[in-house]
Amino acid sequence: MTVPPETAPVAPAAPVAPTARGWRADLQLAYSLEAGRSVARHRHSGPLRVLQSLYPEGDAVCHNVLVHPPGGIVGGDVLALRVRAGEGAHGLVTTPGASRFYRSDGDPGIQQTELRVAAGARLEWLPLEAIYYSGCLAENRLRIEVAPGGALLGWDIAALGLPRADAPFLRGSALQHLEVPGVWVERGRLDAADTRLLDGPLGLAGRRCLASMFYVAGEPIGRAAGEAALEAARAVLAAHPLGASAGVTSPAPQVLVLRVLAPVVEPALGLLRQVRTAWREALWQLPDVPPRIWAT
Repeated sequence: MTVPPETAPVAPAAPVAPTARGWRADLQLAYSLEAGRSVARHRHSGPLRVLQSLYPEGDAVCHNVLVHPPGGIVGGDVLALRVRAGEGAHGLVTTPGASRFYRSDGDPGIQQTELRVAAGARLEWLPLEAIYYSGCLAENRLRIEVAPGGALLGWDIAALGLPRADAPFLRGSALQHLEVPGVWVERGRLDAADTRLLDGPLGLAGRRCLASMFYVAGEPIGRAAGEAALEAARAVLAAHPLGASAGVTSPAPQVLVLRVLAPVVEPALGLLRQVRTAWREALWQLPDVPPRIWAT
């Protein structure tokens, strides 16, 4: 277990050992505001790591990159992520590459993420896509809790197989669960055998990338701010090639959601980045400052 010199333990983490069913990895990452600077502290057990904190926007916003050295999740693996933004802090979390759910021999591969945002805090959850390989039995669960006065901006990107590498999603399934307790929940299983869902005109219509972007506030978003954010997203969609297969709405007073279908990941990710820029400006009056790793 390694804790960078600038950080201190967050809370005890359970030891991890390999078993016949796979690995368990735990990561706890907490942001706090200290003398005007958002500071990250973390503790991990197993193969999950947080790289050095970066401040391309100045002290107020702390950027971190989450890495999983094994490079993928197989049947029996469990990855548990817990991220908390403390009062007044602003943290941003991304990844250097895709999460990969590989073929399973019978046990599910599980990633469960809990994001908590305190009053007056902001958190950006911007991982790259999850790739579901043919034969996987995947579960990808995300739970979000935001206190009044706090806000979270994030996304979830799913890719079924690797169409460009001639590795289609022919077997297996992926369960996706996204929840803001008591406010909004989305849960669905993408099964390779469900051709009506994957290829039907009322389903994915042959597209193999689906993505959601969400803004979650701890209290109802004001009407003016909400409408401004929706209009900003619609302006992006109107000018984007994927605009016809995307839409934005407000399923609850404190939630905004954009959804998009695409044949592959890259255009969908490009669209989400543009909407992130628009929502940062409309909702937080912040400029577009992408994580440095996106430029590599």
